[in-house]
This record gives sequence, structure tokens and C-alpha cells, in this order.
Amino acid sequence: MTSIWTTTCADTLLAAPAALLPSWLTPNWFPSSHWVMVGLLLGFAIIHSGLAALRIRGEAAIGARAYRVLFALASLPAAGILLIYFFNHRYDGVQLWMIQDQTWVQPTVWVLSAISFLFLYPATFNLLEVAAIAKPQVHLYETGIVRVTRHPQAIGQIIWCVGHALWLGTSFMIVTCVGLIAHHLFAIWHGDRRLHQRYGDAFLKAKARTSIMPFRAVLDGRQTLQFSEFLRPAYVGVTAFVIGFWWAHPALIRLTASISW
Repeated sequence: MTSIWTTTCADTLLAAPAALLPSWLTPNWFPSSHWVMVGLLLGFAIIHSGLAALRIRGEAAIGARAYRVLFALASLPAAGILLIYFFNHRYDGVQLWMIQDQTWVQPTVWVLSAISFLFLYPATFNLLEVAAIAKPQVHLYETGIVRVTRHPQAIGQIIWCVGHALWLGTSFMIVTCVGLIAHHLFAIWHGDRRLHQRYGDAFLKAKARTSIMPFRAVLDGRQTLQFSEFLRPAYVGVTAFVIGFWWAHPALIRLTASISW
């Protein structure tokens, strides 16, 4: 009798913490993969923003090209791990909504994704510098996509999150979106701070003529769009990448599924 009572009490005590938790913190709502994704996002943010913060010192120590290569060798594997884990766990957690059967959803997601890549990889970047073929430099841009928004990568990431959250509708996707957007909001502050440190008053003047919110500076007359600035090879490359990614998307999902993470 004592043994049965003890066992029953122990089982009740072990079950009590889960029973007392709010429903959104129960294992079904927030499984371990969500925490892993939070950790991966935090690690990527530390690597990416940390190396960006150390750029001036790093370039002085080993040179601009070598530091660009170091940056890529650290950031790209971290991004690859994130991508694989995201694909493999995108339906984890609770299905908050499911509207994939609606005819308008898939084309909307693809349009949003294409737009997001045009912001994420704008023509303001010198592709030869990205590849470290030309000497990488920090530029104070005020043309092209920067007339639309001073932080196109952040806006592109938010657009990507909206599209994929619409398609997937899972708690895992929401956690991923919150982490990505939080990182890019930090990157907005961090990027402005670094440009101010490097360019001083010149950056403040450029900042006054641009906006974070898309098209705000255009609408209030601080900027005028110059469509000729968008006719650059980088945009052709980004467009080709979007088409290629759309074509390869099913194969990429199958490939990542073969990695048991």
C-alpha cells in the first residue's frame, strides 16, 4: 500500500510542472527543435555581427581580402547549418494555420520570396568585392535600392519571413521569424553605428536623406528613384538565382532531408 501511494505521489509531482505550464509552453507547442533553432540563430548572429564589428581591426591585421575570406569561411557554414535545420524542422511544433490549398497562396509566397531576394542581395554590392577578387571596402551608398530603404537586407528578411510564415503556419516558423527579424533589427542599429564611426557627418547627412521604412524617403521628397540605377548586372544575377532556386527547391528539400539533423 505504501509503495503504491509513493509511486502515485511521485507520478503526480512529476506531472504537475507540465500541468501548471501555460498551454503555449507545453512540449507540443515548444519542442526541443525550437530551442535548437534559437541557439543556431543566436550563434549565427554572434558570428556575423561580431565579425562585422571587428572588421576594421581584422583588416588592419591580415588585410581586407583575407578578412573577407575569413568572414565567408565562418558565416557560410553557419548559414548552411541553419538552412538545413530549417528545412528539416519547418513543420515542427503546432500548426497554427494551414492555407496551402488556397490558390492564391503559392504565387503570393513566390512573389514575396523573389522581392525579398532583390532586397537581400541588392545591386549596391560590388560582386567582385563580395568574392574578394577586388579589394573589399566599406561604402556609403545612397543609390539604387538604398533610395528605397537604407537597410535592404533587413527589409528583405522581413518580407521573406512574411511569405514563408504564410505558407508554413507553424510555431517553428514563428520562432525562426522572430529570431531572424530580431537579428536584423540589431543589424540596423549596428550597421548605422559602424557607418557613423567610419564616416561621421557624411553618414548623418546620408541618413537624413534615406529611410529604414521602404519608400518613406521617396514619399516625403527626400529621395527620387532613378530607375537606371537598377539596370545593373547584379540584378540579372539575382533574378537568375531566384529562378534557379525555384527550379531546384524540391531537390534541395530532398537533399536536406537526407541529413538527419
